[in-house]
Amino acid sequence: MTEHTNNEAALGFWPDTVACWQQLPNKSFFFPLLLAWLALFQFLGNSILGYVHSSSIFEWLNYDYSLVGSDDSHGYLIPFIVAGLFWWKRRELLALPIRVWWPGLLITGFALLMHITGFVTQQPRISLVAMFLGIYGLMGLAWGWAWLKSSIFPFWLFLFCVPVASLATALTFPLRLFVTWLVAGAAHLLAIDVTRVGTQLISPGGGFQYDVAAACSGMHSLIAVFLLATVYGFVMFRSPGRRLLFMVMALPLAVVGNFIRLLLIILAAEFFGKPAGDYVHENGFLSMIPYIPAIVGLLLMGRWLEKKAEEPAE
Repeated sequence: MTEHTNNEAALGFWPDTVACWQQLPNKSFFFPLLLAWLALFQFLGNSILGYVHSSSIFEWLNYDYSLVGSDDSHGYLIPFIVAGLFWWKRRELLALPIRVWWPGLLITGFALLMHITGFVTQQPRISLVAMFLGIYGLMGLAWGWAWLKSSIFPFWLFLFCVPVASLATALTFPLRLFVTWLVAGAAHLLAIDVTRVGTQLISPGGGFQYDVAAACSGMHSLIAVFLLATVYGFVMFRSPGRRLLFMVMALPLAVVGNFIRLLLIILAAEFFGKPAGDYVHENGFLSMIPYIPAIVGLLLMGRWLEKKAEEPAE
């Protein structure tokens, strides 16, 4: 019976998607306007013409995302996540009172002014935010205020497409210091002699020396965990407080995960030599360690909140 139901669900995915597409009104003017809006940012989206000699905002994004070790590469995934969440909310959105809402043009007009400002001042991040805001306004024009209100999530996830890693030094440096302090303290508790000098962890005997660089501060895992926590919180709960709780918990969970990975590097170097520490540091599979406590923590917290919601009030 279960297998039959699963087969029906698998076979029904495409017909259901086609049916929802057919029910969606105002497609004939929304998508041409969307293409025209995107064309603006393809041909007049980037005025820097420095690192990447192209006027396309998409070429500029691709350059940033594709840099080796980039903390912004998750931006490639965001459009697919947003599209999937819109599909997940399709019934809710189509049940809304959908109508043309002319104030949506004001949102798009403001986004155009915002893009002009970013283009003139050579700030492509401003133009990128303007592009997403303009799309949001076109959605309001085609489908109304109720649609906009209901689609704030997942649409605001597009903000994760904005490259911020290069601007996050004010956050990464304190994280580097904090993680270094935590690892040094834990090493001393385990009777491992480690000297902490700023963001460096040094063995007095010369066995190893590691610098907790910006990439090791937890910034990359922080962004990924924050995205995961946001999606999980919004999908599983309707309470704004609980959703906010998941978003706030991303920071300590990311720090804990990165602390565990760095402590393992120190332990491997102390007991098996620096090559072992380097192996733990450079191994691709072991680099996923910071995400394990984050995922487990989110699942446990979600389960606890679900049980708490099921408890009858006294």
